[in-house]
Amino acid sequence: MFSKRLLAACAAITLALIASSTQAAAPLQGGQAPGWYRMALGKFEITALSDGTLPAPVDQFLHDISPAREKELLERAYLKSPVETSVNGFLVNTGDRLILIDVGAGSFYGPTLGKLVGNLKASGYSPEQVDEIYLTHLHGDHVGGLVTADGKAVFPNAIVRADAKDADHWLNDRNRESEPAGLRDMFRVAIACIEPYAHAGRFKPFDGATDLEPGISSSPAYGHTPGHTIYLVESEGRRLVAWGDMMHVAAVEFPQPTVTWTESDPGLAKEQRLRNFADAAKQGYYVALAHVAFPGIGRLRASGKGYVWVPVVYGTAGQ
Repeated sequence: MFSKRLLAACAAITLALIASSTQAAAPLQGGQAPGWYRMALGKFEITALSDGTLPAPVDQFLHDISPAREKELLERAYLKSPVETSVNGFLVNTGDRLILIDVGAGSFYGPTLGKLVGNLKASGYSPEQVDEIYLTHLHGDHVGGLVTADGKAVFPNAIVRADAKDADHWLNDRNRESEPAGLRDMFRVAIACIEPYAHAGRFKPFDGATDLEPGISSSPAYGHTPGHTIYLVESEGRRLVAWGDMMHVAAVEFPQPTVTWTESDPGLAKEQRLRNFADAAKQGYYVALAHVAFPGIGRLRASGKGYVWVPVVYGTAGQ
Protein backbone atom coordinates (compact mmCIF):
# COMPACT_ATOMS: atom_id res chain seq x y z
CA MET A 1 0.00 0.00 0.00
CA PHE A 2 1.23 3.43 -0.89
CA SER A 3 1.10 6.02 1.83
CA LYS A 4 -1.10 9.10 1.38
CA ARG A 5 2.03 11.26 1.49
CA LEU A 6 3.60 9.31 -1.39
CA LEU A 7 0.41 9.49 -3.44
CA ALA A 8 0.23 13.26 -2.97
CA ALA A 9 3.84 13.64 -4.05
CA CYS A 10 3.23 11.59 -7.20
CA ALA A 11 0.18 13.68 -8.06
CA ALA A 12 2.16 16.92 -7.68
CA ILE A 13 4.92 15.62 -9.95
CA THR A 14 2.37 14.54 -12.58
CA LEU A 15 0.69 17.97 -12.58
CA ALA A 16 4.06 19.68 -12.94
CA LEU A 17 4.94 17.49 -15.93
CA ILE A 18 1.58 18.24 -17.58
CA ALA A 19 2.00 21.98 -17.01
CA SER A 20 5.50 21.97 -18.47
CA SER A 21 4.31 20.20 -21.63
CA THR A 22 1.34 22.48 -22.43
CA GLN A 23 1.58 24.84 -25.38
CA ALA A 24 2.00 28.59 -25.07
CA ALA A 25 -1.12 30.70 -24.44
CA ALA A 26 -3.32 31.32 -27.51
CA PRO A 27 -2.57 34.60 -29.36
CA LEU A 28 -4.91 37.57 -28.97
CA GLN A 29 -7.52 37.62 -31.74
CA GLY A 30 -8.89 41.20 -31.81
CA GLY A 31 -12.12 42.17 -33.56
CA GLN A 32 -15.74 41.88 -32.44
CA ALA A 33 -18.81 39.82 -33.24
CA PRO A 34 -21.16 41.17 -35.95
CA GLY A 35 -22.95 44.23 -34.61
CA TRP A 36 -26.67 43.59 -34.76
CA TYR A 37 -29.33 43.32 -32.07
CA ARG A 38 -32.95 42.30 -32.57
CA MET A 39 -36.09 42.87 -30.54
CA ALA A 40 -39.85 42.60 -31.01
CA LEU A 41 -42.09 45.66 -30.92
CA GLY A 42 -45.65 44.40 -31.11
CA LYS A 43 -45.93 42.80 -34.55
CA PHE A 44 -42.88 44.71 -35.78
CA GLU A 45 -39.29 43.58 -35.51
CA ILE A 46 -36.52 46.07 -34.77
CA THR A 47 -32.90 45.33 -35.68
CA ALA A 48 -30.24 47.70 -34.38
CA LEU A 49 -27.22 47.86 -36.71
CA SER A 50 -23.78 49.09 -35.73
CA ASP A 51 -21.86 51.18 -38.22
CA GLY A 52 -18.84 51.09 -35.90
CA THR A 53 -17.37 53.58 -33.46
CA LEU A 54 -15.28 56.73 -33.65
CA PRO A 55 -13.20 58.49 -30.98
CA ALA A 56 -14.95 61.86 -30.63
CA PRO A 57 -13.29 64.90 -28.99
CA VAL A 58 -16.49 65.66 -27.08
CA ASP A 59 -14.87 68.44 -25.09
CA GLN A 60 -14.76 70.46 -28.34
CA PHE A 61 -18.46 69.99 -29.09
CA LEU A 62 -20.23 70.18 -25.72
CA HIS A 63 -21.45 73.62 -24.57
CA ASP A 64 -23.32 75.17 -21.63
CA ILE A 65 -21.27 73.20 -19.13
CA SER A 66 -18.09 74.08 -17.25
CA PRO A 67 -14.94 72.09 -18.07
CA ALA A 68 -14.79 70.91 -14.45
CA ARG A 69 -18.36 69.62 -14.49
CA GLU A 70 -17.89 67.97 -17.87
CA LYS A 71 -14.75 66.23 -16.61
CA GLU A 72 -16.57 65.12 -13.45
CA LEU A 73 -19.45 63.56 -15.39
CA LEU A 74 -17.16 61.81 -17.84
CA GLU A 75 -14.98 60.44 -15.05
CA ARG A 76 -18.08 59.18 -13.22
CA ALA A 77 -18.62 56.94 -16.25
CA TYR A 78 -14.89 56.07 -16.42
CA LEU A 79 -14.51 58.14 -19.58
CA LYS A 80 -12.43 61.01 -20.84
CA SER A 81 -12.32 62.89 -24.13
CA PRO A 82 -12.06 61.60 -26.81
CA VAL A 83 -14.98 59.28 -26.12
CA GLU A 84 -15.40 56.13 -28.22
CA THR A 85 -18.73 57.04 -29.81
CA SER A 86 -21.12 54.60 -31.44
CA VAL A 87 -22.86 55.18 -34.76
CA ASN A 88 -26.08 53.18 -35.01
CA GLY A 89 -28.88 52.65 -37.51
CA PHE A 90 -32.23 50.93 -36.95
CA LEU A 91 -34.07 48.56 -39.26
CA VAL A 92 -37.84 48.20 -38.88
CA ASN A 93 -39.57 45.17 -40.39
CA THR A 94 -43.33 45.83 -40.37
CA GLY A 95 -44.14 42.48 -41.95
CA ASP A 96 -44.91 44.24 -45.22
CA ARG A 97 -42.08 46.73 -45.56
CA LEU A 98 -38.46 47.01 -44.54
CA ILE A 99 -37.55 50.50 -43.30
CA LEU A 100 -34.04 51.64 -42.36
CA ILE A 101 -33.65 54.69 -40.11
CA ASP A 102 -30.23 56.31 -40.76
CA VAL A 103 -27.45 54.53 -42.62
CA GLY A 104 -24.21 55.41 -40.83
CA ALA A 105 -21.09 57.05 -42.22
CA GLY A 106 -20.13 54.73 -45.06
CA SER A 107 -16.62 55.44 -46.34
CA PHE A 108 -16.52 59.10 -45.30
CA TYR A 109 -15.06 58.84 -41.77
CA GLY A 110 -12.34 56.23 -41.90
CA PRO A 111 -11.94 52.50 -41.30
CA THR A 112 -13.59 52.26 -37.87
CA LEU A 113 -16.96 53.12 -39.44
CA GLY A 114 -18.81 51.95 -42.54
CA LYS A 115 -19.84 48.58 -41.11
CA LEU A 116 -23.62 48.96 -41.25
CA VAL A 117 -24.17 47.14 -44.54
CA GLY A 118 -22.00 44.22 -43.41
CA ASN A 119 -24.00 43.99 -40.20
CA LEU A 120 -27.27 44.27 -42.16
CA LYS A 121 -26.20 41.21 -44.14
CA ALA A 122 -25.04 39.38 -41.00
CA SER A 123 -28.51 39.96 -39.50
CA GLY A 124 -30.15 38.15 -42.41
CA TYR A 125 -31.11 40.95 -44.80
CA SER A 126 -29.66 42.45 -47.97
CA PRO A 127 -29.48 46.09 -49.14
CA GLU A 128 -31.75 45.15 -52.07
CA GLN A 129 -34.56 44.28 -49.64
CA VAL A 130 -34.74 47.73 -48.03
CA ASP A 131 -37.89 49.51 -49.23
CA GLU A 132 -37.43 52.95 -47.65
CA ILE A 133 -34.75 54.87 -45.77
CA TYR A 134 -35.72 57.58 -43.29
CA LEU A 135 -32.97 60.03 -42.40
CA THR A 136 -33.13 61.90 -39.10
CA HIS A 137 -30.96 64.58 -40.74
CA LEU A 138 -28.35 64.94 -43.46
CA HIS A 139 -25.10 65.00 -41.46
CA GLY A 140 -22.45 62.76 -42.97
CA ASP A 141 -22.49 60.13 -40.21
CA HIS A 142 -26.20 59.54 -40.93
CA VAL A 143 -26.20 59.63 -44.76
CA GLY A 144 -22.70 58.42 -45.72
CA GLY A 145 -23.82 54.80 -45.94
CA LEU A 146 -26.17 55.61 -48.82
CA VAL A 147 -23.35 55.35 -51.38
CA THR A 148 -20.30 53.25 -52.14
CA ALA A 149 -16.82 54.77 -52.15
CA ASP A 150 -17.22 55.48 -55.87
CA GLY A 151 -20.60 57.19 -55.43
CA LYS A 152 -23.06 54.46 -56.43
CA ALA A 153 -26.30 53.77 -54.56
CA VAL A 154 -25.92 51.07 -51.90
CA PHE A 155 -29.70 50.48 -51.63
CA PRO A 156 -30.84 50.07 -55.25
CA ASN A 157 -34.56 49.72 -54.56
CA ALA A 158 -35.05 52.11 -51.65
CA ILE A 159 -36.91 55.41 -51.52
CA VAL A 160 -34.93 57.90 -49.39
CA ARG A 161 -36.89 60.35 -47.24
CA ALA A 162 -35.98 63.31 -45.01
CA ASP A 163 -37.57 66.54 -43.87
CA ALA A 164 -37.65 69.13 -46.66
CA LYS A 165 -36.08 71.75 -44.36
CA ASP A 166 -32.97 69.63 -43.96
CA ALA A 167 -32.86 68.86 -47.67
CA ASP A 168 -33.22 72.53 -48.59
CA HIS A 169 -30.38 73.42 -46.22
CA TRP A 170 -27.76 70.71 -46.74
CA LEU A 171 -28.27 70.16 -50.46
CA ASN A 172 -27.61 73.83 -51.23
CA ASP A 173 -23.90 74.63 -51.04
CA ARG A 174 -24.71 78.34 -50.78
CA ASN A 175 -25.69 77.72 -47.14
CA ARG A 176 -22.14 76.70 -46.16
CA GLU A 177 -21.29 79.98 -44.45
CA SER A 178 -24.27 79.66 -42.08
CA GLU A 179 -22.65 76.66 -40.37
CA PRO A 180 -19.56 76.48 -38.12
CA ALA A 181 -16.35 75.74 -40.03
CA GLY A 182 -16.22 72.20 -38.69
CA LEU A 183 -19.60 71.35 -40.23
CA ARG A 184 -19.16 72.85 -43.69
CA ASP A 185 -17.92 69.64 -45.27
CA MET A 186 -21.33 68.15 -44.46
CA PHE A 187 -22.71 69.92 -47.55
CA ARG A 188 -20.34 68.06 -49.88
CA VAL A 189 -21.12 64.72 -48.24
CA ALA A 190 -24.91 65.23 -48.23
CA ILE A 191 -24.97 66.26 -51.89
CA ALA A 192 -22.81 63.28 -52.93
CA CYS A 193 -24.96 60.82 -50.97
CA ILE A 194 -28.37 62.03 -52.09
CA GLU A 195 -27.49 62.64 -55.75
CA PRO A 196 -27.83 59.07 -57.12
CA TYR A 197 -31.21 58.64 -55.42
CA ALA A 198 -32.47 62.05 -56.56
CA HIS A 199 -31.26 61.30 -60.11
CA ALA A 200 -33.29 58.07 -60.07
CA GLY A 201 -36.39 59.85 -58.70
CA ARG A 202 -36.06 58.03 -55.37
CA PHE A 203 -35.41 60.96 -53.03
CA LYS A 204 -38.75 62.18 -51.67
CA PRO A 205 -38.63 64.78 -48.88
CA PHE A 206 -41.64 65.35 -46.64
CA ASP A 207 -42.84 68.44 -44.79
CA GLY A 208 -42.91 68.18 -40.98
CA ALA A 209 -45.16 65.70 -39.18
CA THR A 210 -46.09 63.02 -41.72
CA ASP A 211 -47.57 59.52 -41.67
CA LEU A 212 -44.99 57.60 -43.68
CA GLU A 213 -46.09 53.97 -43.30
CA PRO A 214 -48.76 52.30 -41.18
CA GLY A 215 -47.30 52.49 -37.67
CA ILE A 216 -44.43 54.86 -38.60
CA SER A 217 -44.58 58.65 -38.63
CA SER A 218 -42.19 61.59 -38.55
CA SER A 219 -42.16 64.32 -35.92
CA PRO A 220 -40.22 67.58 -36.27
CA ALA A 221 -37.40 67.96 -33.74
CA TYR A 222 -35.67 70.94 -35.30
CA GLY A 223 -32.58 72.45 -33.70
CA HIS A 224 -29.68 70.09 -34.12
CA THR A 225 -30.14 70.80 -37.82
CA PRO A 226 -32.83 72.91 -39.54
CA GLY A 227 -34.89 69.82 -40.32
CA HIS A 228 -33.80 67.30 -37.69
CA THR A 229 -36.57 64.72 -37.36
CA ILE A 230 -37.47 61.89 -35.01
CA TYR A 231 -39.49 58.83 -36.06
CA LEU A 232 -42.30 57.23 -34.07
CA VAL A 233 -42.66 53.48 -34.54
CA GLU A 234 -45.77 51.89 -32.99
CA SER A 235 -47.30 48.42 -33.08
CA GLU A 236 -49.94 46.89 -30.82
CA GLY A 237 -49.62 49.67 -28.25
CA ARG A 238 -45.82 49.48 -28.01
CA ARG A 239 -43.68 52.42 -29.08
CA LEU A 240 -40.10 53.12 -30.03
CA VAL A 241 -38.94 56.60 -31.02
CA ALA A 242 -35.78 56.95 -33.10
CA TRP A 243 -34.17 60.13 -31.77
CA GLY A 244 -31.26 60.59 -34.16
CA ASP A 245 -28.98 63.21 -32.64
CA MET A 246 -31.25 64.28 -29.82
CA MET A 247 -28.16 63.69 -27.70
CA HIS A 248 -24.57 62.53 -28.17
CA VAL A 249 -22.81 61.83 -24.87
CA ALA A 250 -24.94 59.78 -22.50
CA ALA A 251 -22.59 60.24 -19.54
CA VAL A 252 -23.02 64.03 -19.72
CA GLU A 253 -26.35 64.86 -21.32
CA PHE A 254 -28.60 62.43 -19.45
CA PRO A 255 -27.62 63.67 -15.97
CA GLN A 256 -27.44 67.28 -17.21
CA PRO A 257 -29.86 67.62 -20.16
CA THR A 258 -29.39 71.40 -20.47
CA VAL A 259 -25.98 70.77 -22.05
CA THR A 260 -25.90 71.48 -25.79
CA TRP A 261 -23.85 70.15 -28.68
CA THR A 262 -22.55 72.08 -31.68
CA GLU A 263 -25.92 72.57 -33.39
CA SER A 264 -27.63 74.74 -35.98
CA ASP A 265 -29.90 76.26 -33.31
CA PRO A 266 -28.63 75.32 -29.81
CA GLY A 267 -31.55 76.93 -27.98
CA LEU A 268 -34.16 75.10 -30.02
CA ALA A 269 -32.21 71.84 -29.75
CA LYS A 270 -32.17 72.22 -25.95
CA GLU A 271 -35.95 72.74 -25.89
CA GLN A 272 -36.46 69.60 -27.98
CA ARG A 273 -34.17 67.59 -25.72
CA LEU A 274 -35.87 68.66 -22.51
CA ARG A 275 -39.35 68.03 -23.92
CA ASN A 276 -38.56 64.64 -25.41
CA PHE A 277 -36.54 63.42 -22.42
CA ALA A 278 -39.43 64.27 -20.09
CA ASP A 279 -42.01 62.60 -22.32
CA ALA A 280 -39.96 59.40 -22.72
CA ALA A 281 -39.42 59.13 -18.96
CA LYS A 282 -43.11 59.75 -18.23
CA GLN A 283 -44.47 57.37 -20.86
CA GLY A 284 -41.81 54.67 -20.55
CA TYR A 285 -41.45 53.91 -24.26
CA TYR A 286 -38.25 52.80 -25.95
CA VAL A 287 -35.94 55.29 -27.60
CA ALA A 288 -33.25 54.57 -30.17
CA LEU A 289 -30.20 56.81 -30.37
CA ALA A 290 -27.52 57.07 -33.03
CA HIS A 291 -24.62 57.75 -30.66
CA VAL A 292 -25.35 55.81 -27.47
CA ALA A 293 -23.33 52.63 -26.92
CA PHE A 294 -24.64 49.88 -29.19
CA PRO A 295 -27.37 48.78 -29.57
CA GLY A 296 -28.47 52.30 -28.64
CA ILE A 297 -31.96 51.24 -27.53
CA GLY A 298 -33.28 51.80 -24.03
CA ARG A 299 -35.61 53.79 -21.80
CA LEU A 300 -35.24 56.84 -19.57
CA ARG A 301 -35.97 57.16 -15.88
CA ALA A 302 -36.18 60.59 -14.25
CA SER A 303 -33.59 61.19 -11.53
CA GLY A 304 -33.52 64.61 -9.85
CA LYS A 305 -33.02 67.24 -12.56
CA GLY A 306 -31.64 64.66 -14.97
CA TYR A 307 -32.26 61.18 -16.25
CA VAL A 308 -30.86 57.67 -16.02
CA TRP A 309 -30.39 55.64 -19.20
CA VAL A 310 -31.72 52.07 -18.88
CA PRO A 311 -30.47 50.05 -21.88
CA VAL A 312 -32.28 47.04 -23.26
CA VAL A 313 -31.24 43.69 -21.88
CA TYR A 314 -29.82 41.17 -24.33
CA GLY A 315 -32.21 38.29 -24.90
CA THR A 316 -33.07 35.66 -27.47
CA ALA A 317 -36.83 36.06 -27.23
CA GLY A 318 -37.18 39.78 -27.93
CA GLN A 319 -38.17 42.38 -25.38
